[in-house]
Amino acid sequence: MEDIDRLAAEYGTASAEQQPYGRARAAVSWSAIVAGAVGMAAFSLILLTLGTGLGLSSLSPWPGSGAHAKTFGVAAVIWICVTQVMSAGLGGYLAGRLRRHWPGIGTDETHFRDTAHGFLAWALATLLSAAILTSAISGLAREGVSVGAQSTERMASGTGALNRGNALTAYSTWPMGYLIDGMLRPAAGTSSASDTSGADPVFATAQQKQEIARIFLNSLPAGGALSPDDSDYVARIVAQKTGLAPADARARVTTTWSRLQEKAQAEENAARAAVETARKATVHVTLWLFISLLMGAFAASLMATIGGRMREF
Repeated sequence: MEDIDRLAAEYGTASAEQQPYGRARAAVSWSAIVAGAVGMAAFSLILLTLGTGLGLSSLSPWPGSGAHAKTFGVAAVIWICVTQVMSAGLGGYLAGRLRRHWPGIGTDETHFRDTAHGFLAWALATLLSAAILTSAISGLAREGVSVGAQSTERMASGTGALNRGNALTAYSTWPMGYLIDGMLRPAAGTSSASDTSGADPVFATAQQKQEIARIFLNSLPAGGALSPDDSDYVARIVAQKTGLAPADARARVTTTWSRLQEKAQAEENAARAAVETARKATVHVTLWLFISLLMGAFAASLMATIGGRMREF
């Protein structure tokens, strides 16, 4: 009984005779937890908005100006951690300071309850923020899928000349069209044979160029050389339109085919590099988010004990 009276006097509570130990109030003050969580979520939103503004102001599309990408990434990680610690500390302090009074309990129990209040406030704010961000991310994901589909379509008609599914318009794309035009360019000081169709004998028709593009695209997935029949056929068209000797025409076809394979391999390597970069960035961001959340949980629990101690005094 004397210990209870001493603790009551230390925390400014009623004595054992004034407040029986069995009439202690509920251990969890949900109103204080909700208040702390709301304050934490709101303050976190404010800090994230400020960080976004500062980050965008440091970027520039012009070369040589603005922050480096690596510097920007490090600054973003630091700001996320700072945001989590500051907002969680505020929410934990509010939860500890606003919780109800617990007369007649020991110091260790009070410390534990205050820590639990801070942790619960942080957990509730994290769940609320996750729900809001999930809906926002879902909208961004839908927009991303739409943009990705449009980009894929443009790739299929642009640099996607190397895409096997676009053979009908392959010639109009880069680099396929450029390479075919260069292959069919008349050699200096040569005269081409007459075209029986009545078209200009020097320039290949659009149908012929598209046919060559389809031949190239048909063999491109294999990654090897053109088949002998395809190589002979394209070489005859090149010899007819450029005035080159058959051997020189075949050499030009081989050179063009090699350059096309190099372009295709370069595009494939670039795509794989982009996927790998995105994977590493996702892992990096996820790990730092995990660390920042742990820091926030600790800050909320610590500040709740401080707020609870100030609540008693």
